[in-house]
Amino acid sequence: MKLYYSPGACSLAPHIALCEAGIACALEKVNLQTKQTETGADYRAVNPKGSVPALALDGGHVLTEAAAILQYLADQAPASGLAPPAGSFERYRLIELLNYVATEIHKGFSPLWNPKATAEWRAAALALLGARFDWLSAHLANRNFLMGETFSVADAYLFTVLSWSGHVGVDLGKWPVLGAFQARVGHRPKVQQALREEGLVA
Repeated sequence: MKLYYSPGACSLAPHIALCEAGIACALEKVNLQTKQTETGADYRAVNPKGSVPALALDGGHVLTEAAAILQYLADQAPASGLAPPAGSFERYRLIELLNYVATEIHKGFSPLWNPKATAEWRAAALALLGARFDWLSAHLANRNFLMGETFSVADAYLFTVLSWSGHVGVDLGKWPVLGAFQARVGHRPKVQQALREEGLVA
């Protein structure tokens, strides 16, 4: 099994899941500008979409999209508790949260990375993202993690996406609940391991 990643990108979420689940996996860094891996290979031959993450499985299959990979990894180590059992109502609640992070939070950051975005476009994107942060803050107000008191793959994804805030000028200080969530997840030993392995912390 091999995870193709770019440091700090959304591929950090499955990297965290791998560490939390104790799953052995090779890592290969991808340059998203050149679409080459650190070994000099053409990444588009692995994932024609050109984006990370991609998880190459031992049987020859390649799985892409963070939300799908996160569930796959959780199901490889059910004892880790990273996802509720397949078919349970709580599993559908997890899927709901993963979709929200993917489509509303992750994609909400996209205009903020665009150097061609006008001031008006950026302001509109920030306002929309702020409304989504308001919902997340209310959801997390009385729980430690998105699913309650148990860390799940949805938390790995949300932590990863929220970590982009400082890079695009979003002040999480306006949402102290989210800041506390980031600190809580960021101090987990396996999260620290993933951050170290990507060169994001010393």
